[in-house]
Order: sequence, then C-alpha cells, then structure tokens
Amino acid sequence: MTLRAVALTGVAAIGGAVLLTAAPGVAEKAVAIPAASVDVPRGAGPQVAVLAGGCFWGMEAVFARVKGVTGVTAGYAGGTVATATYDQVSTETTRHAEAIRITYDPAKVSYATLLRVYFSIAHDPTQFNRQGPDSGPSYRSAIFAQTPDQARVARAYIAQLGAAHAYPRPIVTRVEQGGFFPAEAYHQDFFDRNPSHPYIVTWDKPKVAAFRAGFPTLAR
Repeated sequence: MTLRAVALTGVAAIGGAVLLTAAPGVAEKAVAIPAASVDVPRGAGPQVAVLAGGCFWGMEAVFARVKGVTGVTAGYAGGTVATATYDQVSTETTRHAEAIRITYDPAKVSYATLLRVYFSIAHDPTQFNRQGPDSGPSYRSAIFAQTPDQARVARAYIAQLGAAHAYPRPIVTRVEQGGFFPAEAYHQDFFDRNPSHPYIVTWDKPKVAAFRAGFPTLAR
C-alpha cells in the first residue's frame, strides 16, 4: 500500500499501522495567466508531451479531462529504467521525477495550451523540489521536452510568465531531457479508481474542480 502525506486532522491506529486522516478539501483556483505568445507547429498525427509537477495522480486527473487529450500515463521521467519503480524513486536518489506522458491531437489542443493548464492549475511552478504535502526532487517542476520546438516554446513561456510577474515568487520550472517510464499499474487512473482516497479528496478533487471552473471551454 502506498501512503502519501495528507493534511491532518488526526491519526488512527489500526493493526499497529498509523493511518492519517484527511482534512476537508483544499481550496484551489486557476491562476490567471496569459496564453503563450509562441507555440509548437501543430504537425499531423498524435503528439506527446511529458510534464512533471508533483504527485502524478492529480496531474493525470487534470489532463485526462482536457479536450483533445487522447491518453495520459503516470510514470517517472529522467533517471534510468532500472530504477524507475515507486519504491526506488521514493528514496529521492534516482534522479527521476513523478511525471505524466500526455498523448494529444494537435488539431484539437496545442502544446502551448497544455502548458497553460500546467502552469495555471496542474501544479505550482514556484515550489522548488516539492508540491503541497510532498517534498523531494521527485516532486520537482520540470518539462521533459520531446522535441527542440517543445523546448523552445517551454523556455519562451517560462520567460514570458516571469516577465509578466504572473506569480508572487520566481518560477523554478526546469526544461529537462530524459526518458519516460510508465509507473506501476496501481498508479494508473488512480483518481478515478480511488475517489475516496484521503489524498485524492484533499488535494486532487479541488484541483480538478478548479480546472473545470478556470478552463470551461477546455474541459470535457
């Protein structure tokens, strides 16, 4: 069983194990940021984006609800395939980041639009090596560009948001390279399969609700 940190209202002991009880859902809302001034050429056929921004459960849940996205896989980006397991990545010594691989139809949603969702609601790009209750480099904010165009657009958008002072603190998101390795089966579609999990209730359901409220024309 995987236990993640949750906001606490108390603890309970069952069979010698300490279970953390979740506080009521954390209020979230989309950060109002401008659209990117540059974008990746749309091209033909399915395209892939790989984004890291904290726990992949919530990231997957948000992007699975974006129109034009045809698939989302939770996994680990960077590091090596030999050490891309949850137990090893959780040691914070493998150089991986929890990430998602997004397959999308560029005729329906662009790479820059995905980045806008990523920066606005999917995670907080000003938190260094952490997101919310989770800390460590595996929870870092990073874009794993799949093409030179993606790297160019990502760097330009980070600079654009910085110049616009879109956040009260500096953006710490890095553009990185590295392979993507799918996570274990029990991590896939975790949000939909575990709607009452304390972490999902506390951290991810508010995030999905905020996405729907902040991007009504993008949500499905």
